[in-house]
Amino acid sequence: MTFETIDVVQAELGQTGYVCDRPLATVAFLAQRLGRPLFLEGEAGTGKTEIAKAIAASLGKRLIRLQCYEGLDASSAVYEWNFAAQMIAIRAGESKEDLFSDDYLIARPLLEAMMPQDGGAPVLLIDEIDRTDAPFEAFLLEALSDFQVTIPERGTIKAPEPPIVVLTSNRTREVHDALKRRCLYHWVGYPDFDREMEILQSRAPEATKQLSEEVVAFVQRLRAEDLFKKPGVAETIDWAKCLLALDVLTLSPEVIADTLGAVLKYQDDIQRLQGSEAKKILDDARASIPE
Repeated sequence: MTFETIDVVQAELGQTGYVCDRPLATVAFLAQRLGRPLFLEGEAGTGKTEIAKAIAASLGKRLIRLQCYEGLDASSAVYEWNFAAQMIAIRAGESKEDLFSDDYLIARPLLEAMMPQDGGAPVLLIDEIDRTDAPFEAFLLEALSDFQVTIPERGTIKAPEPPIVVLTSNRTREVHDALKRRCLYHWVGYPDFDREMEILQSRAPEATKQLSEEVVAFVQRLRAEDLFKKPGVAETIDWAKCLLALDVLTLSPEVIADTLGAVLKYQDDIQRLQGSEAKKILDDARASIPE
């Protein structure tokens, strides 16, 4: 399956619960149509990872995720050999050539994405690329330019059909221009009130309109504060679900104080909202809700 139009992208992703605005739908459509990786940058919790999951689900494709971290190298991302099994085979007298067969090859995400898949080429999610370093970025240039990886013992393995590639970055550091130039770029920012309401109603439809409006307005008001870590859309959804689990119908300073850990993840930020500050923000949030 492929996305035939931008409208289809929005409709199909919406069926999975992902509310996609038209600019993001456009770049997702073009990335698929042109066979180019999609580079999504933005604050944590704004839905960058989720769009890869939604694309895979809507197209019926396998999602392969490479979670990046400091020190990630090519061998960890591509493959490794099952040395324990190889040692047993050596003792059993197998030939050297047999030791590097598929029986002993452990495919990691990048190699898996280059292999034939049931249902066609997979969606390859390279998550939080900004956590890696320059050498790994340089390695990715070959993989994303030619959709191939090299195993010294086996040679070059080229994807029969290029995977749909989504890279995400929380911009903890700048990713090199050489990698970005191979991608179509989109900044995923915080949604406006109406868009966030649409997202919340999609992910927590059991929440009443009043509670949803108060939650979204309060979180949007929090983002205007000088916080160490501003809450993302993921926190909005988590908080609404926590409030539903507590049978909360409307926000109050007491409820906010009890559940703020679902929204803010740093004690200094939570401390700032103690006492009258939470009530003030709540009053401002309610006043900002559209009629």
